[in-house]
Amino acid sequence: MKLSKTDYRGGEALRLSTKAFELVVTTSVGPRVVEFRSQRGDAGNMFFQFPENEKRAHGYLLRGGHRLWHSPEDIVRTYQPDDELLAVRMLKNGVALTQPTEQLTGLQKAITLEAIGDRTLKVTHALTNRGKRAVHCAPWALTMFRGGGYGVLPLLPKGDHAAGDLLPRYALVPWTYTDLALPVWEPHRDFLGIDTRKAKAPQKLGITNYPGWSAYWQDGTTFVKSARTIAGATYPDLGCCWETFTNGAMIEFETLGELGSLQPEARVTHVEYWTVIDGLPKPDADAAFAKLASSAKRWLAKL
Repeated sequence: MKLSKTDYRGGEALRLSTKAFELVVTTSVGPRVVEFRSQRGDAGNMFFQFPENEKRAHGYLLRGGHRLWHSPEDIVRTYQPDDELLAVRMLKNGVALTQPTEQLTGLQKAITLEAIGDRTLKVTHALTNRGKRAVHCAPWALTMFRGGGYGVLPLLPKGDHAAGDLLPRYALVPWTYTDLALPVWEPHRDFLGIDTRKAKAPQKLGITNYPGWSAYWQDGTTFVKSARTIAGATYPDLGCCWETFTNGAMIEFETLGELGSLQPEARVTHVEYWTVIDGLPKPDADAAFAKLASSAKRWLAKL
């Protein structure tokens, strides 16, 4: 991986690149991965960017791109500003970024980015409790993509009732404003499609168990986001290990770590892998999704 200094909206940032992808991560605020693009595709920056005159949400600038939060979502605890200079440590194939401790929560966020070959990035999210009291939380990794593309949430393989498959393996979790009758949701046998072009109002949905990967297709480039699910773990939001939110202009793919009590000076990590694949068809039909699933599984098997 090649690293070079760059600028993001007047602040310092780093550009990291391989033969297959390029990204920009902030070092003066965040940490945020604000740009991600394929070196070979035509999608440009796949990550959503808020305008520079963005209004703060409960004191917090969303900015766009990828961020680390702590779940369950809370107006005060979750929306602590991340506007300060980061501690930066260069690695052989990436960089480690740590923000100052949040004064109100006592939590310290860190993100480590490491290239694994040309096409895959390992993203390690860490929460450390620097306070004097335990904090009940889970690491929460959120990636904001530009709207106009197509998202897929793979579903677990189907069982056989006649063979004795009598119990459920997962649950879909809607939010109070979720409307499953809207055309943004496209249910298929093996996956749930999410068409951001048809999202005319905010929508959110979670799932309690899935194959451990999801994907967003845009202009011929597919971004595969994977994270390990922990059997028997307690997750936030009625047990969600994966969530999505879209309002049409953007869509978030969110993975969550185990929910628990983070004791003083304890640290919890949550790892994602990002893989970029070029040239696949839009996965909005069964055959195209099967092609994506086959390709994704081949790449994930190498991790």
